[in-house]
Amino acid sequence: MEGEIRNGVVVWITVLASLCYCHTIAKFIPKGTTRLFSLLPIIFLFLSLPLKLTTIHLGSTTAFFIAWLANFKLLLFAFGKGPLSSDPPIKLRRFILFACLPIKVQQPPAPTPNPKKPQETKFQKYPSHQNSHKSPLNYGTKILVFALLVNVYKYKEFIHPKVILVFYCLHIYFMLELLLVIVAASVRAVARLELEPQFDEPYLATSLQDFWGRRWNLMVTGILRPTVYDPVRSISSRPIGKKWAPVPAILATFFVSGVMHELIFYYAGG
Repeated sequence: MEGEIRNGVVVWITVLASLCYCHTIAKFIPKGTTRLFSLLPIIFLFLSLPLKLTTIHLGSTTAFFIAWLANFKLLLFAFGKGPLSSDPPIKLRRFILFACLPIKVQQPPAPTPNPKKPQETKFQKYPSHQNSHKSPLNYGTKILVFALLVNVYKYKEFIHPKVILVFYCLHIYFMLELLLVIVAASVRAVARLELEPQFDEPYLATSLQDFWGRRWNLMVTGILRPTVYDPVRSISSRPIGKKWAPVPAILATFFVSGVMHELIFYYAGG
């Protein structure tokens, strides 16, 4: 365990140093193919770093944060898009937070344009709205259920295998949501930014579209749209028209999502 913690520290120091490099080169290299090639070594590095970790929780979490989310954000950043790009450029601290953590700033309602008053900056600090947060009872219940699940595994030889599979699904959901909530709460405390929710009670979904698009792991949904769906739809609209362009875009999005999920499972299996 000591070795794993040491490896984790080394991995995350490497991530921070790499993101400092990414933030710096943007000042000298314009968006486009040249910036993309300058970021490719970091992208490949982020794909290899999770292999240094062997525990399922630390390894899969690091893989999700940097091999998937951070890499996709860097791809957008290479072309001047996504949460890492703004005019003027965002500060290094926020660049690192937005790059390596599964967070998305919740934008305040757009004010009425006033020609006499200049526009405010993109990442404005403003008070949080408690109504948009879930109650402590909600999270307390999930922590209790998660703890019960962990203890149930001690008796899994007495439980039907299909029931255990259901427990594994619940385990993944509760672990992910609680982890992302802790990350979001830490960022709120440090950066004083209001963030969008990462989950929206997926067990209340009324359809697959509602589940994947509006409730389950919204950070992934939010990053797949600009990196995969929108570009494929734009390219497809030329040969097949705007009416049918969403079809290959949806297929490409599910394909990339599937590949990335397999990659995360590969990292978790070590």
